[in-house]
Amino acid sequence: MSSEDNDTPAVPLTGERRNVVLQVLPSLVTGGVERGTIDVAGALVEAGWTSLVASNGGHMVRELDRLGVKHIQLPLHSKNPLVMRANVGRLEDVIARYGVDVVHARSRAPAWSASYAAKRSGAHFLTTFHGTYNVGMLGLKNAYNAIMTKGERVIAISHFIADHMQVVYRTSPAKIRVVHRGIDLSRFDPARVSQERIIQLAQRWRLPDGYPVIMLPGRLTRWKGQTVLIEALAMLGRRDVRCLLVGSDQGREAYTDELKSLVERRGLTDIVHIVGDCNDMPAAYMLTDVVVSASTDPEAFGRVIVEGQAMGRPVVATNNGAASENVLDGRTGTLVPPNNPAALASALDAALAIGPAERESRAALATQFVRDNFTRELMCARTLGVYAELIAGLPAETGTGWTGKNASS
Repeated sequence: MSSEDNDTPAVPLTGERRNVVLQVLPSLVTGGVERGTIDVAGALVEAGWTSLVASNGGHMVRELDRLGVKHIQLPLHSKNPLVMRANVGRLEDVIARYGVDVVHARSRAPAWSASYAAKRSGAHFLTTFHGTYNVGMLGLKNAYNAIMTKGERVIAISHFIADHMQVVYRTSPAKIRVVHRGIDLSRFDPARVSQERIIQLAQRWRLPDGYPVIMLPGRLTRWKGQTVLIEALAMLGRRDVRCLLVGSDQGREAYTDELKSLVERRGLTDIVHIVGDCNDMPAAYMLTDVVVSASTDPEAFGRVIVEGQAMGRPVVATNNGAASENVLDGRTGTLVPPNNPAALASALDAALAIGPAERESRAALATQFVRDNFTRELMCARTLGVYAELIAGLPAETGTGWTGKNASS
């Protein structure tokens, strides 16, 4: 059942009608998908549109409330076929009640229900393809994943993902729109991080004064490359550095124990610190000398890379996925082959050797690069532009469709 009150006003019977967009996703707990949903929901309100979000709920619903966005609680997190089928009718009711023009699906299970509901209701159907998704045996998983390519328009969060959709799912390039994820520069702004915040984190993590800090932010899971970084630090051979592995293991205690064991075997107990989650990442970036993204699997976007550059920090990232779009190699950061500790060690050595003047110059270039390409405002404006295409009834071929790897978004 929906959490909406029976007296909630639906489609206005008089006056000028506003465009209505409904975003659907499993829940609002944490993550890049959820953050993008909330950012776009707020931008819709600012643009004078009616903004709706349907999910199974979560603590981030409070942010929608503050933005004046209606949240409708439905069991969209469920992959149970019976629940997914029932969600078709539930979403049809929401579409009819609020006069929804565009249904924007951001995850696979909700997308299956939303696609049928939109088709039956005559609403436009749009998807955002957020990752490469796992491929199962006999192509069954691919068939399940393929719903994310079935929108009238399909937003890809990077050129890498746009290419992936064409190769794996034969998605028509005409309907692909590349909209990079965006970060909030009112938060990720070096000028807004006080020295007190930086000192508090340094004390909490017991970092000694004068030691360069290397940080790998990201949940503790094997493909994020924490083991690769540890091996690289062993090859680097420096005792005057500290390394922070920032992120939750999300219950993967066996992997955390494996990392601790590897650190001990490599003699890096005093150098590598597994510090868990951090609720002040801007301050964490500011006390860091080099930000690392060592993912062994391709990143669909790579938010850490962009956040680090926004804070004026040199980044070292593996050259797979979208990294080549998000780093100016040799200028704002360095790209290295994936799963290659020796190459990573060499890049870390070079990054730590950058002098003050060059570091300042690179920081200015990095922050401007992010401002020009990866802001929340750009992401929202481009997403609303895709909504406007659909509502105007423009054929996919008349828009700015995907034209290849070097195309501009």
